Amino acid sequence: MRKIQMVDTKTQYLAIKDQVDAAIHEVLDSAAYINGKAVKDFTQNLSTYLAIDHVIPCANGTDALQIAMMALNLTEGDEIILPAFTYTATAEVIALLKLKPVFVEVCADTFNMDVAAVEAAITPKTKALLPVHLFGQCANMEEIMALAVRHNLFVIEDAAQAIGAQYTFASGERWQAGCMGTIGCTSFFPTKNLGAFGDGGAIFCKESDLALRLKMIANHGQKEKYVHEIIGVNSRLDTLQAAILNVQLKHLPTAIARKQQIAARYDAALANTTGLSIPVRDTKSTHVFHQYTIQLKGVDREKFIAHLAAKEIPCMIYYPVPGHLQKMFASEQHHQWDLNITDQLTPCVCSLPIHTEMDEAQLKYITEGVQSFFN
Repeated sequence: MRKIQMVDTKTQYLAIKDQVDAAIHEVLDSAAYINGKAVKDFTQNLSTYLAIDHVIPCANGTDALQIAMMALNLTEGDEIILPAFTYTATAEVIALLKLKPVFVEVCADTFNMDVAAVEAAITPKTKALLPVHLFGQCANMEEIMALAVRHNLFVIEDAAQAIGAQYTFASGERWQAGCMGTIGCTSFFPTKNLGAFGDGGAIFCKESDLALRLKMIANHGQKEKYVHEIIGVNSRLDTLQAAILNVQLKHLPTAIARKQQIAARYDAALANTTGLSIPVRDTKSTHVFHQYTIQLKGVDREKFIAHLAAKEIPCMIYYPVPGHLQKMFASEQHHQWDLNITDQLTPCVCSLPIHTEMDEAQLKYITEGVQSFFN
């Protein structure tokens, strides 16, 4: 049996090596390393896949969030509401721009932002809601969008873990993750479902004027070379990475289907295991399983991890320190954040390996290894 890895990017590459190598050599032959043809092709192809009018590529997912916030003309002290249970980058960018991150609770079953908590946190200073589609499925966008309309707020979607997930509204209307709010942001970090072989990111929106502003900010604030109309940044998707992503995008539907199959295999094996609960699927969202995250119940997580490690089964903790407890946000405001569910989730979540190259022998070994801890 092959060594089990959380994500096997090397084997993934080998499966499409000829296509990736050809795409890379095409860029090398063209010598168009900055904003080359592959960037334009990928931008159009991703726009078509997502059924969104405007895709603006950039250097990484954190830049995508920063550019999105810069484009909305927010001012110092404006509040942005986001879940506490997520990766730090989402809140970090808010603070970097001298805005105020307001951490709210998540749902104990889906790990996504709790709409009731969001509504309770809205103040006259609130300017935007920032749902994170965590682990591969969409937050409750029907109610989040309704809140945004009612309170005249922007919605910035962090879809870095959920590209390819679809959300269905009560009307029957179906949208891709990242394409429902004012602006959507994603990352192409190598371990994402749509991953580059380095850094990369993109921004999505429906409005042409906003798209132009986003493009300008990503390119030194210019739409005409050497004429800088607004303050911007330098954030480009590398042409080589765009070429690789063009290949990866073709395989994304198959990759998602495979991860869903693996998740179903985990479900079947672990659903009745006393001491853990399997991931919950939101009925309105498909799940693309960026992570397969279980919750341990009345179990010492460190002993569980050590048990798996002894069997050479890797696992990961996402996220050991929630946003409101990060040192970078230490302030007198901490006592105002009553986030019991987040605090309860933090010590009990554990993500099992999931990637497209897992085989049946590995799956059987992992599930039996997990079960043996509880038997």
